[in-house]
Amino acid sequence: MTAHVSTIPEDRGATSSRSLARALLYLVLIAFAIYYLLPLFIMVVNSVKPLAEIQGGNMLSLPAETTFEPWRKAWNEAQIGVEATGLAPYFLNSILMVVPAVAISTILGALNGYVLTKYRFPGHKIVFGLMLFACFIPFQIVLIPMARILGMLGIAGTIYGLILVHVVYGLGFTTLYFRNYYEAFPTELVRAAQVDGASFFKIFYRILLPSSGPIIVVTVIWQFTNVWNDFLFGASFSGPTAMPITVALNNLVNSSTGVKEYNVHFAGALLAALPTLIVYIVAGRFFVRGLMSGAVKG
Repeated sequence: MTAHVSTIPEDRGATSSRSLARALLYLVLIAFAIYYLLPLFIMVVNSVKPLAEIQGGNMLSLPAETTFEPWRKAWNEAQIGVEATGLAPYFLNSILMVVPAVAISTILGALNGYVLTKYRFPGHKIVFGLMLFACFIPFQIVLIPMARILGMLGIAGTIYGLILVHVVYGLGFTTLYFRNYYEAFPTELVRAAQVDGASFFKIFYRILLPSSGPIIVVTVIWQFTNVWNDFLFGASFSGPTAMPITVALNNLVNSSTGVKEYNVHFAGALLAALPTLIVYIVAGRFFVRGLMSGAVKG
């Protein structure tokens, strides 16, 4: 009885220490979250302020007068280069570029992963190593070769050219994800389907693809974010009518109209970032779940 009573203060002390450590951890995490979200807060509050209020030096304060005129102007009236078109046409350009680029690179990456794991051939490790090496090639190295190829194909300065650039550059990453995911997939199922007479593509569409939901989510989020946020390829390979929204946003900020409309700039930046924010808010938990289910194995 005495031994049991003597352990109570120790248990209470350990519980108190764990609670204190947990409270300190939460305080640190909250501080980091505030620090991380502060730029977003500044952008949001200043995008709904009149310009005169921003010029008064109150960038951290909540708006005394709320207006969505900067958003409207950034969307369809802002000066982009020599034309006051707003960001709307360039937002559409980004959608026309991102959707095919992400879809094609994801499908090709899945096929590559399928072949590299379930159809072994001489030199398959070398092929995978070369594709993996492509993930580490800096953007700047491929600019001149890619420009020559786009010129030879006659698609320089077009949306089709940008789609090709992002598919080629993203193929190494998508292949890596699917190859590592399919490495853990039971090969016996593929062999059994072959014995039953299933073709190459039938095995892929009927067996592997239906079980690839988690890694497809990871790949789509990764590719969508990279392609949508890209500036270098867009600035290098797009034409006047094929600019993605990141290039148009840069032109908006650097356009000189006599007065720097910071509220319009903030609204434009939020419009450009909105799709990726929505993707991560809606599918962020699936991204982590997909990584945990095999995307980083191997």
